[in-house]
Amino acid sequence: MAHYAFINDTNTVVEVIVGRDENEGVDWEQHYSEIRGLKCLRTSYWTLSGINTRTKEKGFRGNYAGIGYYYDEKLDAFIPPKPSEDCLIDENTFTWICPE
Repeated sequence: MAHYAFINDTNTVVEVIVGRDENEGVDWEQHYSEIRGLKCLRTSYWTLSGINTRTKEKGFRGNYAGIGYYYDEKLDAFIPPKPSEDCLIDENTFTWICPE
């Protein structure tokens, strides 16, 4: 079972679904994009702060996508909502660093 995030024209996640596994020979990102008319990208349920929580290796696309998350094309990562304007993104952990 794989998870997919639908992204609007501002690269904000508007929905996350459980979908078909990629190993079936079909490009499911493209398939779901065509059905919904929104960009669709796979997201990993096991990825948090750039790490796969099961294997402790590098995660897939930064974080598991959630509604309201931003997809950063440059980083190829899902970024959680920014907690405040003075926070900066840590490009290694895909989390926000905020002044205390």
